[in-house]
Amino acid sequence: MGVMQEEHDDGSWLSESELTFVRSRLPILYVDAVPVRVDEKGVVTNFGLLLRAMPNGSISRAMVSGRVHHKERIRDALLRHIAKDLGADAKPKISAELTPFTLVEYFPSPELTGFFDPRQHAVSMAFIVPIEGECVPNQSMLDFTWITLEDALSSQLQLEMSGGQDKLLRKAMAHLNLMP
Repeated sequence: MGVMQEEHDDGSWLSESELTFVRSRLPILYVDAVPVRVDEKGVVTNFGLLLRAMPNGSISRAMVSGRVHHKERIRDALLRHIAKDLGADAKPKISAELTPFTLVEYFPSPELTGFFDPRQHAVSMAFIVPIEGECVPNQSMLDFTWITLEDALSSQLQLEMSGGQDKLLRKAMAHLNLMP
């Protein structure tokens, strides 16, 4: 019989020190969610962005993102991170056919792909998720804002995003045929 691992309070199977060790040796699976508002015809009208404090003290705009836990379905991880970051009243509408619009590789070095996470090599499945409810960011986030397509294309917004999140937003817009 195998050795049982103790589950931690956050539902993970690894402590922070164990996770740090694993991150230094293996790619970690993540999900990214691009929250969108759609009109009655299903056309995307707004994109949702979190405002968060970064570990280095800077402020950055970002998508909903997080790790997939051991034995957790992708759909459940996506719903968990949306609820955690946007609140229980967000009401995401995830299609029955759960298909990412892109895969992104984050590396500790920004030169490799333009997607950067100083902690690790991570592979993220990115989803565009219509949100119908009220979004109230959790206490670890500074704010949540709905932006227009025009704002999403602005060079100012690119400067407010880090780690390649601006590239992810543009990939979502291209996937939706919203790039000029």
